[in-house]
Amino acid sequence: MMTAAASIQAQTVDKKSLNLDGAKKAIAAAVEYAKKNNAPGGVIAIVDEGGNLMALERLDGTFAMGATISIGKARTAVLFKKSTRFFEELINKGRTAMTAVDGFIPLIGGIPIMIDGQVVGGVGVSGAASANQDEELALAGANALVGGQAKIDTTAPTSYEKPGSPISATTGSAIIDGKKVAAAFAKGMPLLETASYKVHASRRVDPGQAEIHTLDTDVIYVVDGSATLVTGGKAIDTKTIAPNEIRGSKIEGGEEHQITKGDAIIIPNGVPHQFTSVTGELHYFVCKPTAVAATGQLSQR
Repeated sequence: MMTAAASIQAQTVDKKSLNLDGAKKAIAAAVEYAKKNNAPGGVIAIVDEGGNLMALERLDGTFAMGATISIGKARTAVLFKKSTRFFEELINKGRTAMTAVDGFIPLIGGIPIMIDGQVVGGVGVSGAASANQDEELALAGANALVGGQAKIDTTAPTSYEKPGSPISATTGSAIIDGKKVAAAFAKGMPLLETASYKVHASRRVDPGQAEIHTLDTDVIYVVDGSATLVTGGKAIDTKTIAPNEIRGSKIEGGEEHQITKGDAIIIPNGVPHQFTSVTGELHYFVCKPTAVAATGQLSQR
């Protein structure tokens, strides 16, 4: 019997849990921070280690959807054991495939609560003055329980090039070998993506969806082929597929352009655009300067 008991003990671990008193303490700390720092609103959600809602408080004047978003932020922080800033920055730098994860809210304002290396719960906040203030409220709530030990994950890479990135560590400049460029055009893929700009070797053989980039300006140079491009007007049936990236089924009321080899096109951020027809294969460089300074204002919170 003693041997059996020892065997059972070896297969189990002691697990810490967040109780209701702790959840209320975290909310009280976040609310206090909001009042001291003149937050115009905010919904504070506390979840347990499994992402289940324990407590929720909505400050006066906060938009209704804030409750759903704050819970999603807290759940994401808990289930991935990282602050949600990590994921918003990751997606903004090109890792948009992350948005396909079910129940995933990659928006700044979610903080995991860690005690002795274990995740015991999470705090999510939505509806304060900015994404950064959402995060500040969430940190205040988490730190009320862990004595100031809660931190923000800032380890998201600045570029999504694989090892051997062409960016010089000393000058920041980049030279990409012609063979790599040709290979990128054959598939249609990014050449380089950073927090400030992106450079894509794009390939298109079919029409596409209506697109709106709320931060990125598209500077396009057509290398080969021709297409019909519609700009302006209104995108129909829109949905957000990633932070600052909107797609729609078509554009109504836009301006139609016939573009061909040698043409340059500049589409400012926020302007709807859509390739409605393509002749053969269209190869085009796209340089995307990003309005980084506006991120906090334009990202969904």
